[in-house]
Amino acid sequence: MRKTLAVLTLSTQIIFAQNISQKLDEATKNLMNSSSAISSNLSFYVSDENGNFVYEYQGNKGLSTASTQKIFTAGAALEVLGKNYTYKTVSAYSGSISGGNLKGDLIISSTGDPTLGSLRYDAYKPDNFKQKLIESIKKVGISKISGDLVIDDSYFDHQTIPGGWPWDDLGNYYGAGVWGVNWRENQFDINISGNEIKSFSYPLEGVSWLNDVKVGGNSDQSLIFTAPYSNVALINGTLPAKTLTVSGSTPNPPLQLGVEVKQWLKDSGIDFSGKVITNSQLEIEGKKTIQIPGNKVILTYESPTLDKIIYWFLRKSINLYGETLIKTLGKEKKGNSNFKTGVAYLKEFWKSKGINTNMINFADGSGLSPQNYVSAKAEVQALLYAKKQPWFESFYDGFPVQGNGLKMKSGTMRDTKSFAGFHTSKDGKKYVFSIIINNYQGSGSTELQKILNVLK
Repeated sequence: MRKTLAVLTLSTQIIFAQNISQKLDEATKNLMNSSSAISSNLSFYVSDENGNFVYEYQGNKGLSTASTQKIFTAGAALEVLGKNYTYKTVSAYSGSISGGNLKGDLIISSTGDPTLGSLRYDAYKPDNFKQKLIESIKKVGISKISGDLVIDDSYFDHQTIPGGWPWDDLGNYYGAGVWGVNWRENQFDINISGNEIKSFSYPLEGVSWLNDVKVGGNSDQSLIFTAPYSNVALINGTLPAKTLTVSGSTPNPPLQLGVEVKQWLKDSGIDFSGKVITNSQLEIEGKKTIQIPGNKVILTYESPTLDKIIYWFLRKSINLYGETLIKTLGKEKKGNSNFKTGVAYLKEFWKSKGINTNMINFADGSGLSPQNYVSAKAEVQALLYAKKQPWFESFYDGFPVQGNGLKMKSGTMRDTKSFAGFHTSKDGKKYVFSIIINNYQGSGSTELQKILNVLK
C-alpha cells in the first residue's frame, strides 16, 4: 500500500511538473514568436526550491542582465565580509594642541563607507555625523585650527568608475562613482523650472555649469554629464515647463565633504582659516600626502551593518553600493581595490560554488555596464546557493515584491529587462527563477511578468 501511494505521489508530481513546464513553454514561445521579439535574445531558467529542474529556454545563454546581477555581489559580500561588517570613517589631527589652538591639520579618512551622509538610515544622516565630529573636536579642546582640513581619500585607488560604463550614465545619480571618502551617496539634486536651473540640494564646490536643456515633452528626458574630479558639468535634453527635480552624481565627493565640514566648523565657533584639500589633490600637486596619525584619532564613526546596506542595495538598486562592495572585496581578499581585481574575485567566488565561469562574465558589481553577460541558469544557481546559507534572511529581505506578487529583483537598462527571485504558488510549490531579455521592442517588463504569472 505504501509503495503504491509513493508511486502515485511521484506520478502526480511528474504530471504537475509537466503541466507547469508546458505552460511556461507556451507562454515563452508566444513571446519569442511575436513581431516585437524578432531580434531578441531570451534566457530563462526555473527550478524548484531544491534545485530540481522545471523549465528552461536558452538557460545557459549569457545576456546583459542590468541590476539582477546585484544578486551575485550581494551574496558574495554577505558570505565573505559577514552581515555585521561595517565601514569606518576616522577623524584625527596632526601636530599639537596648545591653548585650544591646533597647530596642525584636521584629517578625515574613510574605508569607503558608501552610506556616509546618506538619508536612508535614521541614525546616520548628515547631521548625525556633523554632531559627532564637532563634539569630538571640542572634546579634545580644539577651538582654533591653524592648519588645513585634509580629506584622506586614499583608501581606494583613483579609478572611481568601472571601465565600460556608458558616458550617458556617468553624471546621473545612478552612475555615481566610488571614492575612498563618499558623501551623501555621491548624489545631488537640481531644481529646474523649464530650462532654468533654480537651486541645488547643496552647493557643488568648484563646479561650473553648461545648460543645454530645452523645454518640451511631458516627462524628464534630461541627462547630466559630470566626469570624476572635473570642475565642469553639463545638462542637456528636454524637460516639461513645470518645476522638476533632477538628480546627478557628485564629481568630487571628498572635496564636497570637506567644504561642508568647513562650514560646520564656522557654525560651531571653531576658528578655521586654512584650506580644504584632498589627498588626491596633494598628489596632483606633487606634495606629500597625509595619513591618519594612529595616536591622534578623535573619532571613529561606523556605518550601518552590511545586512542593512545589502537591504537597500537590493531594494532600491543602488549602483554605488555594488561598486563599493567590489572594491572592498578586492581590497579585503586580494589587497588591491581596483575594479579589475574585485570583479575577478567575484567570479572566482562563484566558480568555487559550482557555477560555470562561461556563464558569469562580470564587468562590474551593479550590472550597469552593458559589457556584463550572465545566464539565467547562473542566476538561479546563485539564488539556490544563497537559500542554503545562514545569511539568507538578510539577502532575501532586500528583494522587492513586484506588482504580480513575486519576490524578485528586477533589472532595467536600455534594451534589457530581467527578473530573478523566488515564488511560492497558490498550491504551495516553491520556485526559483531568472528571466532575461535583450533587444525586445516593446514593454519587456509587462511581457516577462506575463510569463512569470504561470508560476502563480
